Amino acid sequence: MKWPFGGLLVTAEQMRDLDRRAAEDYGVPSLLLMENAGGAVAEAAIDLFGGAFATSILVVCGSGNNGGDGFVAARHLRNAHADVRIFYFGDRASAKGDAFTNIEIAEKMGIPIDYSRNVTRLHKQIGSCGLVIDALLGTGAKGELSPEYAEVVHVMNFDRRGPLIAADIPSGVDADTGALLGPVQRHSSILDRAVKASVTVTFGLPKIGLMTYPGASLVGRLIVADIGIPEKAVWQQSGDAEVGVRALHRSAAMNLALPRPQGAHKGDFGHVAIVAGSVGMTGAATLAAMGALRIGTGLVTVAVPESLNDIMEVKLTEAMTIPVPQGKARAFGMASLDRVLEIIDERDAAVIGPGFGRDEDTLAFTLKLIRKLAKPAIIDADALYAVSRDLSVLEKCKAPLVITPHPGEMATLIGTTADQVQSNRLEVARAFAKEHGVTVVLKGAGTVIAAPDGGAFINTTGSPGMATGGTGDVLSGMIGGLLAQGSDHAANAAVYLHGRAGELAAEKLGEAAMLATDLADSIGGAIQEVLQQPDTKE
Repeated sequence: MKWPFGGLLVTAEQMRDLDRRAAEDYGVPSLLLMENAGGAVAEAAIDLFGGAFATSILVVCGSGNNGGDGFVAARHLRNAHADVRIFYFGDRASAKGDAFTNIEIAEKMGIPIDYSRNVTRLHKQIGSCGLVIDALLGTGAKGELSPEYAEVVHVMNFDRRGPLIAADIPSGVDADTGALLGPVQRHSSILDRAVKASVTVTFGLPKIGLMTYPGASLVGRLIVADIGIPEKAVWQQSGDAEVGVRALHRSAAMNLALPRPQGAHKGDFGHVAIVAGSVGMTGAATLAAMGALRIGTGLVTVAVPESLNDIMEVKLTEAMTIPVPQGKARAFGMASLDRVLEIIDERDAAVIGPGFGRDEDTLAFTLKLIRKLAKPAIIDADALYAVSRDLSVLEKCKAPLVITPHPGEMATLIGTTADQVQSNRLEVARAFAKEHGVTVVLKGAGTVIAAPDGGAFINTTGSPGMATGGTGDVLSGMIGGLLAQGSDHAANAAVYLHGRAGELAAEKLGEAAMLATDLADSIGGAIQEVLQQPDTKE
């Protein structure tokens, strides 16, 4: 899809401020913004049916401005000769401003409007329609939905027989967090808590909640409609605000995919140290090394506990291995420290933690190692468990650090639950990055990359097939490899390409069958795609 303004994402409040700036500073009437918004929804409906309506359309409108957008859409669809009706779930007498103006226009045009608020009537009408437009609740919705609204959401999800287009945001999705506002009840699903759209037409700029899960899973195909907000107003607001949030798209990897010079040699593309592995977990070290190799790192050295070196030499062909003194658990320990520091100091970057295990000697080694690091490093997996015991090591470390927790590891770091982390992934990652001066890559659907300055990205690539052991190890190796190559945006490029490689692997093998090694093998295809395809989708 096309990402306007470099993929800038906004909160509901920021979008309201943009609407206000457009009206007050540039003289763009709010009524015109609503007209353009509703027209964009109608255009999406016309495109969906190829301009030939062989079905009736029901527009479900609330009493706020989102409902006003729905009335505009209904009017445009009537002019396109569609059989369109409106179910108004609100109090007509309390409608005001631009929304009320459009109610009056729709009435004068003779568009059928049901003001009953009777959900049984809504059920009957939806069942006879081939398209539903959700204009019930907009980006201003906060707090738990009332039982009445929750019932309307349920009807729109379960009683319709055709596609649904959401105006601005699916009703019941929090525009700032992606949280679902419908009440949680026993045996309820997400479809009881927010509307699931086939297409979402969002206005002006994408809202953060459209990109963060679980809300993102209900968006369907996302269309960002230009409603007439002056470009200058967007950049003025962006400059006024704290460092912003953006969607991570193909441009993150464009520089990486440049062709290599004809006279290049392996020394031109960095040397990364992978410090990983313990008994039973040599696979983690192998996958991290494969991620680093496939991302184009010139040289990869894997440091492993000495008793595992023979195994790693069999597993890895292109990477070098170095056996280091080990602890009693055949894992890294304090006896490993000096040699590991030597190995890292002789290379450009390091990946620390995949497959470490949680032996007490290993945990002590990890904390001491991080304190003494002098090269950029990724801290992953069991190394993060060690960090959770003493977060001060992050500030004491003088080298740039990237941490790559999944939600459970993030919860351990901040002393909460994975569910709490998932409820506001963006702000959890941003707060931790800012407090501890590290780059946070919070893995999962819609991976969040948060920088210490407050800026953040939400990834747009990925597949459910990536929910398999080892894919995170591949990502750590990819980030480490790009750091070794001197990339200024290693985390961003690696996360985007990691997600795209996962999509390619799932397309080839199916989501259930793909493995982490399949993802690693697809990294080259993801890079080639960025290199070869014109940049027409951004």
